[in-house]
Amino acid sequence: MSQLKPSILAGLIGAGIHGSRTPALHEREGDAQGMRYLYRLIDLDQLKLDSSALPELLIAAERMGFTGLNITFPCKQVILPLLDELSDEARGIGAVNTVVLKDGKRVGHNTDCLGFAEGFRRGLPNVRRESVVQMGAGGAGAAVAHALLSEGVQQLTIFDVERDRAQALADNLNSHFGATWAQVGEDLPAAMTVADGLVNTTPMGMAKLPGTPVPKALLRQSLWVAEIVYFPLQTELLRDARELGCQTLDGGTMAVFQAVKAFELFSNVAPDAQRMLEHFASF
Repeated sequence: MSQLKPSILAGLIGAGIHGSRTPALHEREGDAQGMRYLYRLIDLDQLKLDSSALPELLIAAERMGFTGLNITFPCKQVILPLLDELSDEARGIGAVNTVVLKDGKRVGHNTDCLGFAEGFRRGLPNVRRESVVQMGAGGAGAAVAHALLSEGVQQLTIFDVERDRAQALADNLNSHFGATWAQVGEDLPAAMTVADGLVNTTPMGMAKLPGTPVPKALLRQSLWVAEIVYFPLQTELLRDARELGCQTLDGGTMAVFQAVKAFELFSNVAPDAQRMLEHFASF
């Protein structure tokens, strides 16, 4: 007899996520694996809720038999005290984007870090990494910062609208990687003049938050630019960078590779990463 395939009910909690490609990415791979795989969006904006609704949403998901949840802006750090366990990576980063609901426990994981790292290795394999400017120090920013330093960036300068949040991330990184690897940015034009690369981890550039975190006047051709926003795939920042001839990385590969690992955590089945990349490209 053939082994019974698992039945998966998963979801994504976040704000302004109605355009997310994550449900189709998971469900199409589930179809290809011969599973019953349903993935639902839980959009705080459409429900007229904010992150304070997380406790009741988690209880509801447990009661309705959800296998797991992905967590996105603005909930990746707010959710931490609501979980029973954290993976080593999630604990180190201080942010969660994947929660497995099993045996009455909520276990938090972070697949953003390896998702960004894999995309960076593929999309910007040979770029200079001495000095990088990162915009944003939220949940996604924490994961990306860990990935950047793991991938050989020697000096990371972090800018955030909340300076205390940027300082907390820099302190976390320096405790993990060494005392001088990360610093809080004070002067963006000055930091950009010496930077090899720029990474946007803020939601600026999303369909619901148009604009760019860095003025085009601060970009130059020798700079590489990476983005984690993937809806739209070409943000204003990437358009500005490409017009100048910069090497760029869009948010698509991070979106796919964090989903690859989340799919495996939810289903205990290894997905076909190449097929998921092709699914994403077909959207």
